[in-house]
Amino acid sequence: MTESAGGGDMTSSRPWTRLWARLLAPRDIAALAAFRVALGLLIAISAVRFLAYGWVGVLFAQPKFRFTYWGFGWIPPLPSWGMPALFMALGVLGVLLMVGLFYRVTVVLLFAVFAYVQLLDVTNYLNHYYLVSLLLALMCFIPAHRAFSVDAWRRPALKRDWLPAWCTDLLRFQVAVVYVFAGLAKFTSDWLVHAQPLNIWLAARTGLPWVGPLLEQRWMAYAAAWGGMLFDSTIVLFLVWRRTRPFAYVVVLGFHAVTFALFPIGMFPFIMVTGALVFFDPSWPHALWARVRRLPWKGVAPSSGSVVAGVPGWKGRVALGAAVVYALLQVLLPLRTHAYGGNVLWHEQGMRFSWRVMTREKNGSATFMVRDSVTGREWHVPPSQYLSRLQEREMAVQPDLILQLAHRIARDYEAKTQHPVEVRADVRVSLNGRLSEPLVDPTVDLSREEDGLGPKPWILSAPQTPPVHLRPTRTSRASRGAGVNP
Repeated sequence: MTESAGGGDMTSSRPWTRLWARLLAPRDIAALAAFRVALGLLIAISAVRFLAYGWVGVLFAQPKFRFTYWGFGWIPPLPSWGMPALFMALGVLGVLLMVGLFYRVTVVLLFAVFAYVQLLDVTNYLNHYYLVSLLLALMCFIPAHRAFSVDAWRRPALKRDWLPAWCTDLLRFQVAVVYVFAGLAKFTSDWLVHAQPLNIWLAARTGLPWVGPLLEQRWMAYAAAWGGMLFDSTIVLFLVWRRTRPFAYVVVLGFHAVTFALFPIGMFPFIMVTGALVFFDPSWPHALWARVRRLPWKGVAPSSGSVVAGVPGWKGRVALGAAVVYALLQVLLPLRTHAYGGNVLWHEQGMRFSWRVMTREKNGSATFMVRDSVTGREWHVPPSQYLSRLQEREMAVQPDLILQLAHRIARDYEAKTQHPVEVRADVRVSLNGRLSEPLVDPTVDLSREEDGLGPKPWILSAPQTPPVHLRPTRTSRASRGAGVNP
């Protein structure tokens, strides 16, 4: 039996060797540098938007109460003046990432600051900001500053024309996870059979010029629902295949342009359009530049100094193991909701971090009832005493947030009465156009319930009735004629 120089079994190490060779194969750095530039630009623009529109104050400075992620309640908030300064720092760091200056420090700080902002209040959770946090985490390990950067200009010894393939593969995997799970999340009767919640959203947009009459048609909601499901479920396959990749990217541009025009989804389309670029050949910026200058482009071959793969040592095995663990987490997190059973759009257990993009329309109202366990005195507590309008809207449809507010109310009233109290909640929620139904058991004392990863038995079963199909109102038709959005 043949042995390697390290004394191991060469035959048994061949799969490792082949995988290692694939991961360390040299790839042009140009595409990763372009991705770095685009990601930094998007972060800088997003920070400026938050400051310009006053969202920093509305979302972070004005609220008197914070909803925290389970296990992250220890994260302290900044004072009111600190949040604008933090977003200014985000903008500056985005620019530094874009130009590739102090990259190693910049990308770590960006990830830390961005993650901190996301962890401050659950009601601010958005899928695309979670995605940006993950991309920044990956960029901490990818030396995308070794070309087309100020760092490489200042230190010529840093410059490289090639990076190992795993740098691109990790980013491709992350973007693919988003699309695939967003597609799988749409395999529901609400989405495919009833075209909800798209019917609700499109019916509210019939006042748009030109396309308004089209959005009134019932078949349009079904076409959008099935088209969205097929796009999310298959677009990665077409982006991976070289022959269909250019056409697939045109579809990506068109799809996200339409969603940006129709729905208030912020920076998400721009982030996904940027993310899809990682599926192109790593040399695409060189090829594009050559085409702009009308020069012939035949590609380039790896130089003699490119990465050469061998049998991975212990460091390589640790790195590979870490990458596998990361990949498994990204797959298992979206799947965890199946462990709870029921309708995740209703009970929300496992909803976050699962890439269920635009799959529900929920509206709810909540009132908390406090009862003094000693005197029997009762109070009705509206959430507006504690929450901003945005927080109240999000809290009323998410059971774990209802529980957090119930605990806060209990603490306040126990301090006020010096007696133990009971806190119950009357919460009614409408899911995808259905009539409102109770979300939580109104007989359960929520102050005695604890949050955690386990199932929450005090959440009531989801309604079994099908959602209604909405038709545009006279107001929306009239507003369309006046050129005003409903």
